[in-house]
Amino acid sequence: MKTTAVEPCDLQASVIAVPPLARNPDLSLNENENRALIRHLELGGVRSLMYGGNANFYNLPISEYARTLDFLAEAVGKDTWLLPSAGPDYGRLLDQAALLRERAFPTAMVLPSQFPSTDAGVATAIRRFAERLQKRVVVYVKADNQISVEALGRLAEDGLLCSIKYATVRHDPAIDAYLTRLVERIGTDLLVSGIGERPAIVHWKKFGIRAFTSGSVCVAPRSSMRLLALLKRSAYGEAEALRASFLPLEDCRDQLGPIRVLHDAVTLAGIADMGPILPLLSNLEAPERARVTPAARALLGLDRALLEERAA
Repeated sequence: MKTTAVEPCDLQASVIAVPPLARNPDLSLNENENRALIRHLELGGVRSLMYGGNANFYNLPISEYARTLDFLAEAVGKDTWLLPSAGPDYGRLLDQAALLRERAFPTAMVLPSQFPSTDAGVATAIRRFAERLQKRVVVYVKADNQISVEALGRLAEDGLLCSIKYATVRHDPAIDAYLTRLVERIGTDLLVSGIGERPAIVHWKKFGIRAFTSGSVCVAPRSSMRLLALLKRSAYGEAEALRASFLPLEDCRDQLGPIRVLHDAVTLAGIADMGPILPLLSNLEAPERARVTPAARALLGLDRALLEERAA
């Protein structure tokens, strides 16, 4: 596991995968299947793994937190950046900071609060988490009213942030007043496009964001890494064509639930058996699986074709 401090070059070197967590029928961690997914990602060139929403860290018991962290740190390769999450509530942040501080993770991401909050209160929680952890942290922004641009700017100026995962969904990602203000306030070095391949090109071209996270990279790591490489070369036509291949699965995620669709898509594609999803979520029903299966398998097929092309 990579343990050096996180810099903009780390954020931009790899697509940042946000994988699900495999579980056994009794909801215990399935170590073998989690390793299978990690190997699939690493063999596809991915070197950044963020365990947050898709891994359902929202509902991970504190009693399982340390063991989960230790397993993931052992399971990834020595040059892979592993980024766990904490929160979303203040009590969990404090308890988890103590556990994270005992370990060598270079940072952790603060999950967005799902409870009543104020701008000042959220900023204080992030500040105290970073101070207790004694490391710069990642903030996950999913809504305009979660935390203000000014509050984020102050946290960045005080050296408490190493990244902001920006994941507020817009009907048109090119029209985004909040993101415009955020770029004006702090620049782009700390920013990561956090909604997968769908807005990644717009965020790159219009807002200058040079890093993105992806869930679908768990199915097609080579293809997602190729998209990143095309963006770095400003090959936007090729990037748009490749991005279109991700949209059928992304459409399923948007319509049926992004976390649960990705969790089951990894299984349905035949990559790893992710098993049951941790409540409060639930696995797909049979009609939903029938819809997701062809999209997941087609995306994996694209990735295998890319591997064969490179081997030829």
